[in-house]
Amino acid sequence: MEDKLPTGRRRRRAQPSTGHGHGHGHGPAAPASRRVRKLLLILLLPLVLATVVGALVLYPFGHDQKTGAQLGLHQTPVKADVTGVVQGSCGGQAGTGTCFLVTVKTTDGAAEGTTLTLPVPDEPATPKFTVDDAVVLAYSGADPKNPQSYQVVDFQRGLPLTLLAVLFVLAVLVLGRKQGLAALGALVLSFVVLIMFVLPAILAGENPLTVAVVGAGLIMFIVLYLTHGLTARTSTAVLGTLVSLVIIGTLGALFSAFARLTGLDEETANVIALLGHGIDTRGLLLAAALIGALGVLDDVTVTQTSAVWELRRANPSLTTRELYTAGLRIGRDHLSSVVNTLVMAYAGAALPVLLAFALSGRALGEILTAQQVAQEIVRTLVGSIGLVAAVPVTTVLAAIVAAREPVSTVEEPEPEPDPVAPRSRRRPVARLSGDIHTGYDPDKGPWRRPQ
Repeated sequence: MEDKLPTGRRRRRAQPSTGHGHGHGHGPAAPASRRVRKLLLILLLPLVLATVVGALVLYPFGHDQKTGAQLGLHQTPVKADVTGVVQGSCGGQAGTGTCFLVTVKTTDGAAEGTTLTLPVPDEPATPKFTVDDAVVLAYSGADPKNPQSYQVVDFQRGLPLTLLAVLFVLAVLVLGRKQGLAALGALVLSFVVLIMFVLPAILAGENPLTVAVVGAGLIMFIVLYLTHGLTARTSTAVLGTLVSLVIIGTLGALFSAFARLTGLDEETANVIALLGHGIDTRGLLLAAALIGALGVLDDVTVTQTSAVWELRRANPSLTTRELYTAGLRIGRDHLSSVVNTLVMAYAGAALPVLLAFALSGRALGEILTAQQVAQEIVRTLVGSIGLVAAVPVTTVLAAIVAAREPVSTVEEPEPEPDPVAPRSRRRPVARLSGDIHTGYDPDKGPWRRPQ
């Protein structure tokens, strides 16, 4: 379309392109219209209120959680440096086996600066210690100068983990800049929710699945709105994520009960024994699946919402149905990669268990239906179903909202004429084909200029 400028020149309206975008961010989103804001408020406000009320109800106000010492954990960590390693008898007597006698010097604790010699069994599963290693000792609380009060249990890893964390922060800030800073802030707040709400509520005896649903909702609101802004696009992704979380929780509860999964393993049994009261171990299993799938869900919902918004911006004439169909095609391409990501994440976490069962000589069917493997299968498949459902759910929500969002038309002036060739002297350029002398045929003899 064209219209005239006051100068007499024509101005051309920018025509929408036919391509579409894919990604998490496409610049700042335009302010939502009043109609869109009202629609999102109606859909989202009840969920926000339910999450906040659930957090207040489930938080263990007034609950006094016992410390490790009160629960019978008398082992206190003490840092030390290895000063010598020799091979010798484990107990100084014949027939007690071979050990490495590790000499250490404590760097903190009740007997800081004390030199101790501690036996470490010479076994394939025992780590090898060398001089200058920074190690951690377990102190039983008895005589701090008696070597029998200590045991070498681990290495000190504070320095390498700190360096890795610094590299991670620098990489995110260099690439993401302000967006990366917001992502780091959201990550810190997510850990705050886990440590200050999810863990205390579960330890206080609340249902782990309910706690995980509320905690995941809090994390999702914090992460998405802090990193992507308080926009209609982000609110649509929040809605899609919440619906998918409900699907994962419901399917997980149904199939874990149907498969009679108990969620009991060695670590969970130890926690229950220390607490002195029961925990819904099946709910704890589902809570882990829910929180584990949350990060991938965010990726899917934000990507789908951004894709639909870019389709709407590229072609404002698309209807809700057309936006949904085009966005779903993009989602199918993205879906295979995210499902594979979730499956590989759970398979990697369960790799030691799979190795142990592979050495047992049991049939494949027996291995897959065993408690420890079956619970990973249920978590993986339930999480994957939630991811699959997130694509159409988020796409249809985004299509409904985006179709009601007005798109402004950008006007662009015509390009300025070439200053080298003024408009009055420019001649139309003819398209030439064949020989430069139009109509010349070599078979008719030499060419003559027309009179």
